[in-house]
Amino acid sequence: MPGPTPRVPSATPYRGAVARARHGLVLFVLTGAIGLAACSGGSPKPSAESSTTSASTTSVSSAGSATTAAPSTSNLVVTNEIRSQLVAAGAALNSLSPSDYTGLRPGETYYAYDSGTQTYWAGAGLVPSATSTPAQVASQDDGAYLLFERTADGTWQAHDVGLAGTPDGSTCPVTVPSSILTLWGWPPGSCRPATIS
Repeated sequence: MPGPTPRVPSATPYRGAVARARHGLVLFVLTGAIGLAACSGGSPKPSAESSTTSASTTSVSSAGSATTAAPSTSNLVVTNEIRSQLVAAGAALNSLSPSDYTGLRPGETYYAYDSGTQTYWAGAGLVPSATSTPAQVASQDDGAYLLFERTADGTWQAHDVGLAGTPDGSTCPVTVPSSILTLWGWPPGSCRPATIS
């Protein structure tokens, strides 16, 4: 008579362990994917090299077709001619000669056009000549930074704004359009960069 049939272990515990391992692996992969998505998400920071504002206006004509208007402000290249004009305007503000200055401070020059007001705007710090004491004095405090504006057919008007909006300074002598402030990354309602040298 044959003996009792040996009991074969059930495959269920093995299948359960595999299922739990797969479930854990799926959770691990999903958690990693969500983590990567969170790290790479968010809004991109504007590039310092941007040449125009990113805001465009879309309107619908009576015919029903959408049109996109060009941005109203754009950064422009500071050519040697513009650089000379800004130095001359800053020197004239202080009743000095352009030769009393050697140029514009590196890294602090801004230049743009606002088509909404048809005005060119610039901001810069002038570098006084080592041989001009009046220029060195004029380049301190409020004169440490200048804001410039001109219409398309006008000449540059310079404004001392080195201390404008600071606790020790006065209010801005001119209102800069918010589109220019946004384009340059200057604080709202200001007329100069947040920091200058």
